[in-house]
Amino acid sequence: MTPDEIKAALQAAFKSCDVASCPLTEMQKQILLQVVEKIPLNSNFGVLEIANPLDELTPEELAAFLQFVKAQEQYNGNWKAQFLNDWLHDSDSGEVQFIRERYGLQWLNRLQSYHFDKYVHFEDALKLKVGDRIEISNAMWEWVQDDGPCKREWFSCVVLQVDEFSNGGDCFSNCVVRFNNGAEYEIQGIYEWNRYNWRWSQN
Repeated sequence: MTPDEIKAALQAAFKSCDVASCPLTEMQKQILLQVVEKIPLNSNFGVLEIANPLDELTPEELAAFLQFVKAQEQYNGNWKAQFLNDWLHDSDSGEVQFIRERYGLQWLNRLQSYHFDKYVHFEDALKLKVGDRIEISNAMWEWVQDDGPCKREWFSCVVLQVDEFSNGGDCFSNCVVRFNNGAEYEIQGIYEWNRYNWRWSQN
């Protein structure tokens, strides 16, 4: 979206708030519009480029943080909950204590699952959980080629179920999702052979 498109969307939201009898003050509206003006543009495409919080870390901090997240995902499946529990109980978070001391809760709240997608070597570390929002490609159910007449499209859905199976020495995972229209779909080999066909939702 361009800044003008976002401003138009904000104006529509302001009107919806008025209709719902919970109007924003003029000061609140101005603050929101000023924030949009500060978002940097990608000069190649003229579109908004929202900063990835992970890019703010030094290489050493990034390596330590990604290692922490990966270990927590393998151990108990929820790195953010563990980190916030440490924070709440004032427990030392070890190698990632610097997040609390230097970056704070505001940085942590900005960090979303899709931000990890930039780090290809890390993309499989975050495991899907019930309730996660993802987008899946139409390549799951129809023939799509990157350079063909049928282009890849993405559809938003929510994760309903994740099952892990073992067949001899091979392990694989299936995932059931529900689209916005209520239809459900099972994705086989969600990590193993279909990882290219889904991504974390940015909405």
